Amino acid sequence: MMPPSLLRPLLLALVLVALGACRSIVPPNLRPPENPTNTIDIARKTLEDASPCCGSFADLSFQDMLPWQPQRFELNKESPVASLNGDRSYFLAFRLPQGAHLPYTIAMKSELNGRWLSSSYLFAPTVVLLDDAFQPLHSEDIQLCEYIGWTSETTGAFGKFKVVDDKARYLVVYSSAKQQQGQTYWEQSPTTFSAEAPVKMNPAGSFKISHGPDGVLFVGMQNDTYRKAINNAVCSKAQQGNGVISTIRSVVATDLLGEDPEKKDTGKDKEKGS
Repeated sequence: MMPPSLLRPLLLALVLVALGACRSIVPPNLRPPENPTNTIDIARKTLEDASPCCGSFADLSFQDMLPWQPQRFELNKESPVASLNGDRSYFLAFRLPQGAHLPYTIAMKSELNGRWLSSSYLFAPTVVLLDDAFQPLHSEDIQLCEYIGWTSETTGAFGKFKVVDDKARYLVVYSSAKQQQGQTYWEQSPTTFSAEAPVKMNPAGSFKISHGPDGVLFVGMQNDTYRKAINNAVCSKAQQGNGVISTIRSVVATDLLGEDPEKKDTGKDKEKGS
C-alpha cells in the first residue's frame, strides 16, 4: 500500500491534469467559428466554377407547377446553374397555374445560411415572368424583410410578388448579380441569437445580413401564415423620433397648460378686436 505522504501529491497531480483537460474541451456550439468570413466566399467560388446548363429562359425546364402554398427548395452546389442576362445563379423554374384568379400573390422566404448569425447569409431572389413564348414580361429583385416568429415556419426573410398580367405563363426564380451583392436589414442582434446557441459573437445592435449565391428558399402561392408574417416583417430600421419625454412635454404644454400658439394668437386677435 502506498504511504499517505506519496498518495496525496499523486492525487493532487491527477486532479490538476483533469481540470486542464476540462478547460480545453468546449462544446462545439459554444466555440467561436474558425473562419467566420470565408463561408460566403467559398459558396461564391463554387458557383463561379460551376458549368452553366442554360443560357436563356427558353432553355429552362418548366415541368414543375408553382406550389399552391410555399414549399421548401434548397439551392446549392448540386443544383443546376443558369447564366441569365450575364448573371450566373442557381435557379427554380415553374409553370404558373392557369386557374388562379388574377391578381394573386407569390410569397417567398429565405432562411439564414450558416451556423452563426454573424457570418450567415441569405439567398435573395429575383423573379422573372415569362409569356407562352418564354419572353420576359416583368423582372424584379425581391426585397426581403425579416420576421422572427414563434416557429421556424414563421421565421426568416420574407418577400412577395404580385402577378397581374394575364399573359404570364412561367416563373423563373434566381438571384441577380445585384441581389447577390446586396444586404437585408436584420433587427435581431448576434449578441442574443445564433442559429444554434445564444453565444455572444458581436457587439449588440441591429445590422445587415449579406446576400449569397445559395441557400434555402420557400416559394409558392401566398397563404395566411406568410401573409401575416409579411405584413409584420421589418424591412428597415425605424426612423428616430424625438423621444417619449419630448412627446409628453409637447402634449402637456399644448393641451393641458394652454400654451397652444394658435390659441394664443386667437386671444390676441380678440384683444385687438375689443
